[in-house]
Amino acid sequence: MKSSILVENLVKTFKIRRKAGLLKSLFAPEYETLRAVDGISFALKEGERVAFVGPNGAGKSTTIKILSGILYPDSGSVEIGGLVPWKDRQKLAYKIGTVFGQRSQLWYHLPARDTFELLSYAYEMDRDDFKKRSDELIDAFSAGAIVEKPVRQLSLGERMRCEIIASLLHRPKILFLDEPTVGLDVVSKGIIRDLVKRASEEDGTTVLLTSHDTGDMERVCDRVIVIDYGHMVTDKPVRDLRSGFIRDKIVTLAMKEESIDLSLMGVKIVEHQPHQVKLSIDTAHTSVEFLLQHAMQKSAMIDITVEDPPMEEIIKAIYANGAKAAC
Repeated sequence: MKSSILVENLVKTFKIRRKAGLLKSLFAPEYETLRAVDGISFALKEGERVAFVGPNGAGKSTTIKILSGILYPDSGSVEIGGLVPWKDRQKLAYKIGTVFGQRSQLWYHLPARDTFELLSYAYEMDRDDFKKRSDELIDAFSAGAIVEKPVRQLSLGERMRCEIIASLLHRPKILFLDEPTVGLDVVSKGIIRDLVKRASEEDGTTVLLTSHDTGDMERVCDRVIVIDYGHMVTDKPVRDLRSGFIRDKIVTLAMKEESIDLSLMGVKIVEHQPHQVKLSIDTAHTSVEFLLQHAMQKSAMIDITVEDPPMEEIIKAIYANGAKAAC
């Protein structure tokens, strides 16, 4: 299968003004060079769903902006469907869809359906094809009522559904998702993840998803590329990362009892307060379901929260594993 995206030795730097006194900043400013992307290389096959993850400032969004033609790299090469993004931006626009979690392509005061209409003309879509495609996506995303309301009245989760519909209207071969679940509640995150995965499977769309949320890569992607400080850290199937680095879960229990005994293999107390306990669970030894069943036998639960470990901890674990392998 041929490559959908090919990136080789990609480098992007920015000049940042150093902090100094007022007069020096005005008359003799000093700058330092930040290498946001530092020699990254990878390839995606057609139809692959790849998570591009790392902590804040790792270089994820910068890379996505280069791939979508928004930024020029300092050096290196990129080919997307045979096109160079920063040279063939107009042609590339017909092949890619983009969703930036912090920026909207929807008109704020108009219903989302009106933006879909405008985009159909921008992408020169046949009217019958547009109507059929938009109806399919609106139905698949359960957005019939949502698309009729002005965007300003939508919740963040509803708006993100409309953003993804807008990005998929013209049947792009590649979908770039930059933090699509940032700021969403747990239920909305689950909906967005499932919809993206299903849309990719049905249309054969290549997906490159940037995120700092391990749940995004577990639910949507088959492969994960981890970067930190602009460098590639690892590139492997999600199942390998899951078994090695993201098998821990963080569970917070709010309970009627002041405290309960939860001595189980692989379970560690992270924080304890009266009527509340925060636990770290190694799921290789004890499942979340078993822990919750055990806890509910000892006390009535007021609230339960299950979270993934922070991406920073996963990065540390990957580095530590690499150091051990080198010894």
